[in-house]
Amino acid sequence: MKPARVLVTGATGFLGNHVVNELVKRRIPVVATGRDQAKLDSAGWPDLVERVSFDLADSHQGVFESFGQPSHCIHLAWSGLPNYNSETHMTECLPQSRSFLFDMINGGLQHLLVTGTCFEYGMQEGELDESTEPKPSNPYGKAKDRLRQELETLVSGKPARLQWARIFYMYGAGQGEKSLFAQLQKALDDGETTFDMSGGQQIRDFLPVEEIAEALADIICHPTHSGVVNVCSGRSLVLQSLVQEYLQKRNASIKLNLGVYPYPDWEPFRFWGNAELLTSIRKEVRELSSL
Repeated sequence: MKPARVLVTGATGFLGNHVVNELVKRRIPVVATGRDQAKLDSAGWPDLVERVSFDLADSHQGVFESFGQPSHCIHLAWSGLPNYNSETHMTECLPQSRSFLFDMINGGLQHLLVTGTCFEYGMQEGELDESTEPKPSNPYGKAKDRLRQELETLVSGKPARLQWARIFYMYGAGQGEKSLFAQLQKALDDGETTFDMSGGQQIRDFLPVEEIAEALADIICHPTHSGVVNVCSGRSLVLQSLVQEYLQKRNASIKLNLGVYPYPDWEPFRFWGNAELLTSIRKEVRELSSL
């Protein structure tokens, strides 16, 4: 069952742009919103995408009506990244998203999908599934976990449905310039012969951003699912192997200077997600769409 109309916040961001494109591909009406009207206007979406500039820091009074009472909302907007240790996640981002989403639900929104983060699991290692107790250790993870708890309390007495997508690691064209793969691609484009990185032996769970956008579209199209779902590959992959895979796919070569940078102390050394629930949700959506 397709959503009647989806509001996408943070639509001009790295993930947001791909999410809008995926919804358009499925012929789902979209209202795309972001802080910068110029970015909205220059986005390469079809004209049928409604574009509305909006800042979460602004007043939200009557916001549900002002967006035309959408049936669904995918909330991606969140500033301050990739500085996961900044206290602004708790002091600014959390209250802004809380205020906006509370007003949307109290105004009548029926279906809300919010992107969370694997950092809600904190420093726990190994395979992490949705039953793993959140133990966030950095401000970003703590802020997202707090928002989830407060939204769960709010919707418990309302007909609105809440879906919480815990995204693991993503990569792809258009990613922030400080990200590993953006820096690697820049080094290749600049004709560099070497690339400095960490020891590369940490174990992670990565997905291309296009696949994450497809997964989010499937989740919000599911007619009954609510609650937390990991958005991940389910694969435990050594980071150095992923970098080499990236180079092979692009028929590129560069010497990796391993160990130049220390391993981050704000994330576990080895962890990955369990993707069984996500796989089940996506399978059910495919089956329903074929009826």
